[in-house]
Amino acid sequence: MEVKKKIIISEDVTGSGIDLLKQKYLVESDWDLWKKIPQLKETLKDADAIIVRNQTKVNADLLSQARSLKVIGRAGAGYDNIDVEAASKAGVVISYSPEENAVSVAEHVFALLLALARKIPGADRSVKSGGWERKKYHGFELIGKTLGILGLGKIGFRVALRAKAFGMRLLAHDAYLSSTSLHVTESGATLVPLDQLLAESDFLSVHLPLSPETRGFLNSQSFQKMKNTAFIINTSRGEVLSEEDMARALTQGQLAGAALDVREKEPPAPESPLHGLDNVILTPHTAGLTYEAQEKVVAAVAEDVDRVLSGQPALRFVNFALPKNM
Repeated sequence: MEVKKKIIISEDVTGSGIDLLKQKYLVESDWDLWKKIPQLKETLKDADAIIVRNQTKVNADLLSQARSLKVIGRAGAGYDNIDVEAASKAGVVISYSPEENAVSVAEHVFALLLALARKIPGADRSVKSGGWERKKYHGFELIGKTLGILGLGKIGFRVALRAKAFGMRLLAHDAYLSSTSLHVTESGATLVPLDQLLAESDFLSVHLPLSPETRGFLNSQSFQKMKNTAFIINTSRGEVLSEEDMARALTQGQLAGAALDVREKEPPAPESPLHGLDNVILTPHTAGLTYEAQEKVVAAVAEDVDRVLSGQPALRFVNFALPKNM
């Protein structure tokens, strides 16, 4: 009798894709396993695959225990919680879902953008507490305003398409694109240097991956180059932005407001200075958390895990399509 291959799920990953894997493989799921490092190391010793979100730190130490591991499935677009070099050295495929939640994130950007423009959270709290302060919650239209997009990739491109429908002027900065790149020509955005993007944006939407180059990319120097009427929206990675510098810029009037779905540390410390500011909207890393997006994200990762364990190449891979240790 053939022994079933073993898949570990160390975080909250569910969906029809996982149900299909359970029909073929031994699937062990513990949504808090990422917190229990000794137990995680032990259970990985004979695992063929692990499926994670963004909390599990798949580093060299963890991989050294996983002698049978063939594939890491990352349910999401970013993979900064995975040591790509260590996984590649171990011959392990890294699969991810690069654009399955892109529409949901782009829509969340617009939810935050509109909420900032029309001061919706404050107006809601005011009315619920018995107020009717119409002048205080005077908003403004988006038409004719400049939206700066920092990173015109899969999500930034979709944000641009939606902004165009609102009649916004579109600027973008992306170190990897040219003026003839598809995302530029099809979105109608104008590629500009970073300083121009910062100086001219009424809204700045951030779509940067986390890397040594982008960590702390937006800081006090960046904020000083922006209009004091400008707003920042970050749905990418919290660490690309200095929260301390942002809080100072907001309290000193260098920025008009901000909306953050991602934080430097998740969950953030309750005493964060951002938490007491009325011109800041905070959501708990939910931009990609729609029912539709998560079904697609999990289905994509499950498909690749199944393909690799069945001897077929992964379709959405970071390093290589087939394991080097089989």
